[in-house]
Amino acid sequence: MNDSDTRPLNVMFVITSMPVGGAETLLVNLTRRFDKTRIKPMIGCLKEQGVLGDELANEIPVFEHLINHKYDVAVARRLRKLFRKNEVDAVVTVGAGDKMFWGRLSARGAGVPVILSALHSTGWPDGVGRLNRMLTSITDGFIAVARHHAEFLVEFEKFPEGKVFMIPNGIDTLRFKASDSSRQQWRQKVGIPENAPTLGIVAALRPEKNHELFLECASRALKQVPDAHFVIAGDGPGRPQLESLADEKSIADNVHFLGSVSDIPGVLSMLDVFALTSHNEASPVSILEALSCNRPVVATDVGSIKESVLHGATGYLCEPGNAEDVSSRWIELLTDPDLREQMGRKGRAHVVDNSSLDSMTDGYTELIESLYRQKKSTCRRSSFSNSIATWAGSVFPVTSAN
Repeated sequence: MNDSDTRPLNVMFVITSMPVGGAETLLVNLTRRFDKTRIKPMIGCLKEQGVLGDELANEIPVFEHLINHKYDVAVARRLRKLFRKNEVDAVVTVGAGDKMFWGRLSARGAGVPVILSALHSTGWPDGVGRLNRMLTSITDGFIAVARHHAEFLVEFEKFPEGKVFMIPNGIDTLRFKASDSSRQQWRQKVGIPENAPTLGIVAALRPEKNHELFLECASRALKQVPDAHFVIAGDGPGRPQLESLADEKSIADNVHFLGSVSDIPGVLSMLDVFALTSHNEASPVSILEALSCNRPVVATDVGSIKESVLHGATGYLCEPGNAEDVSSRWIELLTDPDLREQMGRKGRAHVVDNSSLDSMTDGYTELIESLYRQKKSTCRRSSFSNSIATWAGSVFPVTSAN
């Protein structure tokens, strides 16, 4: 695995922060599941470590406040120092933006053997950006989370096919199971009647998640289902504007903003239906978690969502931005408990069969170890790519669609 085959590889994941969100939750699950005799994970947060970072800091090294402002070029020096001090063998940037640029550039400057970028969205509408594309040559691989997403990275971002690897998102299906006791506790805590039909979203309050559409659909649904309640779990700078919008639509009494929460299985247990109204996604982990908790999903048909939300079977896919389409599906499920139960069963079975956390963890471990071996043995790039292509399991280069 490494020079002596006696120590784990030190792997630093570089991310902006660790609030409650899909990519952040995925990273928590991944770092917890690694075989620590093979991979020693660490996390470097450019900004504050956030609620999930606080939780994880009790288990692994978490570093924060590495950047002071957007144009703080001294972040490169801080990251190089951090990588060298911790003898980092591999850097994995998580998401696009500043962390993707500074993380890779600093890793190269620090002489880190393996440099990877894990991407969890399509970066709509501009992609990862020109500066990040400029660092393609120093990057050993780009990790996609679904086949459609991998094709996007090749066709839109123009990353070389031989550098794009697909590792499907995975979740802990034993942890994400519906719980009657959690349902009751959370409903009492939030103030939702026991039998009130309830729909919710778990997503950071970022523009691409389109919470404005969520609130518009809630307003429409309440006209047909006046006892319904709507839950928004997640936080972000847009929260005051969204709360004001709920007031303007006169639905504030039925809309509950939870902020950042760590007990996502409990929140999902409280719901009857899960929704996602995003402008763009890759393969959101929140959908997998909801399906695992036997909750049908209504989501906009973007990115690779269709690979987990099977239209008419585990939920419904809707036209992005179409409030009429989305709200009609909400109303259908909020008023039909039998349909919810049927779709919920199929959804959990689909996730158990196709979205294992162990498969995802094995994929990351094998990719990092294989790249490290190749780098340390100074193989030529061509033979390196050919050897990676022979792997079995969930990791493989993706050929672009013709």
